[in-house]
Amino acid sequence: MLPWIGLNVFILLALLADLGIFHRKHEEPTFRDAMLWTGVWIGLALLFNAGIWYLRGAETAIQFLSAYLVEESLSVDNLFIFLLVFSHFRVPRELQRGVLFWGILGALAMRLTFILAGVALLERFHWLIYVFGAVLIVSGIKLWGANQREIHPEKNPILRLFRRFVPVTPDFRGARFWVKEAGTWLATPLAVVLIVIETTDLIFAIDSIPAVLAISNDPFIVYSSNAFAILGLRSLYFALAGLMRLFHHLHYGLSAVLVFVGLKMVASDWVKISALVSLGVIVALLGVAIVASLRSANRPNLDAPGSAA
Repeated sequence: MLPWIGLNVFILLALLADLGIFHRKHEEPTFRDAMLWTGVWIGLALLFNAGIWYLRGAETAIQFLSAYLVEESLSVDNLFIFLLVFSHFRVPRELQRGVLFWGILGALAMRLTFILAGVALLERFHWLIYVFGAVLIVSGIKLWGANQREIHPEKNPILRLFRRFVPVTPDFRGARFWVKEAGTWLATPLAVVLIVIETTDLIFAIDSIPAVLAISNDPFIVYSSNAFAILGLRSLYFALAGLMRLFHHLHYGLSAVLVFVGLKMVASDWVKISALVSLGVIVALLGVAIVASLRSANRPNLDAPGSAA
């Protein structure tokens, strides 16, 4: 119980400090600041991992690191969707930070609920491990062919229900999600964007939670790896927003990772793969995808005007 209390106190303090001290003003963060805070969150995750190694041993620490790498990599891929959402609704960059903050808060609550439910279900119904594994394999195969990322907010049933019963202002009202006009509370487009972000994360969790459960069935490891990946998501977004094109092959690596952990989950009763081997495979698959992305980004465009024949 004490580790859970300590982890959640840390998360609460980090969110309060982020919102109330370090980023009180609603302004667009610089690339330098975003990279600095991304490094801080990654450093805290590695420090936490070292603490797990000291207190609970190498096996558990490797499981945390593997789960964290998977979650962080899935987060990078999810940032493409966030970028599309903000572009679709024309959200000013200085307002995106606040949306991501509350989106992260909601994501933490949803992930904790899903993780506890997933672990409880696996403990009670062992056969669900094959279902979760199959979901990951199918998701990985679909992700492999997902060259074009699109969003269709008009098809979001929760958003359609919200717009049916709640009036929305025609334009943004600063960083506010709600305004009161003529005695009536109105939602702003920023509230609509937050709903899309939260429901999108709900879909992401269908892939990410089983993927981490395939690495560890320890609720503390699964939740803490998710928490550290999500806490650094906001800074990572602003750090990579202008560099997304450099990672356009990442989804192939993530696809291979999802298929690998799915197969590992399905075959877990017959084939035992150590945490260290799993970590090596995950690092190798993601590394190949990143290197391929960087090489492709640096390759000259032979079809461009003026290129050598």
